[in-house]
Amino acid sequence: MSVCRDEVVRALETLLQSPSFQDYCPNGLQVEGSTTISKLATAVTASMSAIQAAQEWGADTLLVHHGYFWRGESATLVGMKKRRVAQLISGDMNLLAYHLPLDYHLELGNNTALGQELARCLPEFELTMGHADQPIWQGSFAAPCDPTTFLEGVARAVSRAPLWIDAGGNSITRFGWCTGGAQDLIDAAAQMNLDAFISGEISERTTHSAREQGIHFFAAGHHATERYGVQRLGAWLSSRFAIEHRFFDLDNPA
Repeated sequence: MSVCRDEVVRALETLLQSPSFQDYCPNGLQVEGSTTISKLATAVTASMSAIQAAQEWGADTLLVHHGYFWRGESATLVGMKKRRVAQLISGDMNLLAYHLPLDYHLELGNNTALGQELARCLPEFELTMGHADQPIWQGSFAAPCDPTTFLEGVARAVSRAPLWIDAGGNSITRFGWCTGGAQDLIDAAAQMNLDAFISGEISERTTHSAREQGIHFFAAGHHATERYGVQRLGAWLSSRFAIEHRFFDLDNPA
C-alpha cells in the first residue's frame, strides 16, 4: 500500500508540532523525491551508508533525526553533502528529518524512549518528564542505588558501555538525562541537586564539572541514546498508514 507523501508530512507536523520549535535545521521534508510513500526506512542520521542501505531495501523515503542544512554550515552543495543529496535525488528518495521535535515528544521522542529503556534496566523509579524549556528528564529511586549498579543498567539500556565520570562513589537517588549532545546541561543538573546525569557525548570540561560538583556523569553515546525515537516514529507511521517500515541501526561508536 502507498500513501501520499504530503499527507504523511502533514501528519508528522501535527503529531510533533514541528512549526512551534526554534531549531538548528529545517524540520520536515528536506529533499523531495517520490510523491507517494510505500516503503519507509528510518535511521538516526542521513549518512551515505543510511541512504544506500535504504535504497538497497527499496525504500522511497528515509526518515531521520539528523538531517541536513544545519545553522552555521555552508549552504553550498559540494563534497560529501553534494554526494549525499545526489544519491537521494538519483533514487527519487524523500528525506524527512525531525530534530528537536523528536527529542521532546512526550510519547515517541528520544528522551521518553530512553526513559523507557532505563526503566526496563534499572530499579523502579518515579519519572518526571522534561520539556523544551526544561530539557532534563528525571528519575527518582525509592532507595539509593549503587553507582556501579546504575552504570550496568545504563549499559543494558543503550547496548554499549558508557563512559563514567565517578563523582566520588556517592550513591544515586535522583538522576536526569537528555539525549545526544547535551553534556553541557550537567551544570543545570547539578543545580537541580541530581546525583547523576546521562547524555550522549562528553567534552573535556564535562569531567571537571562532574568531579567538582559531585555529580556522576555517564556519556552513553550520541547515536546510542537517540536510536529509539526515530524507530518509534517509523512504527507509528507504519501503523497509521499501513506502509512498510524498517529501521537501519548503522554502527556508530560516538
